[in-house]
Amino acid sequence: MTKLIKIITLIFISLSIMACSSPSLDKHLGSSPELKLETFFQGELVAYGMILDRSGNLLRRFNVKMMADWQGNKGEIKEWFEFDDGEKSIRIWQLEKVGDNNYIGQAADVIGIAKGRTQGSALYWQYDLEIEVEGENYTVTLDDWMFLLDQDRLFNKTDMTKFGFKVGEIIIYIEKR
Repeated sequence: MTKLIKIITLIFISLSIMACSSPSLDKHLGSSPELKLETFFQGELVAYGMILDRSGNLLRRFNVKMMADWQGNKGEIKEWFEFDDGEKSIRIWQLEKVGDNNYIGQAADVIGIAKGRTQGSALYWQYDLEIEVEGENYTVTLDDWMFLLDQDRLFNKTDMTKFGFKVGEIIIYIEKR
């Protein structure tokens, strides 16, 4: 019984530490350039990225061609992924600006609704995504941070978690064409 109590205590402490160490969007208040999704994600874009396991080891590389269009407060981003192992996939985002700095989005492999907020040059975006690994489907939570470098370039860092534990990371560099 004491071993079980030790394990539960360790899990509780680990989750508490992870909760305390998460970055704050408010720290980006007033930073520039200001990120507006409807401005940056407009027209043709290209992205380069990689997927890392929970230890930081490279799993895959990929390129993405994007076409984005906004009409008023509604936007669509089409993404064509090509992975280094030859796999290809498409994701189409339907986005909506629902407040001054608040956005929501949906895509076929997103479970529920993605929610995000900008502050200065940063965006924090969170959603659940269904992924396939070796023929099995899993749902992971993505904590997505985007940072606008300048009007043409954006850096994206995403932590993937399952049951509160980090299982991987995605790093993407996006630029306008």
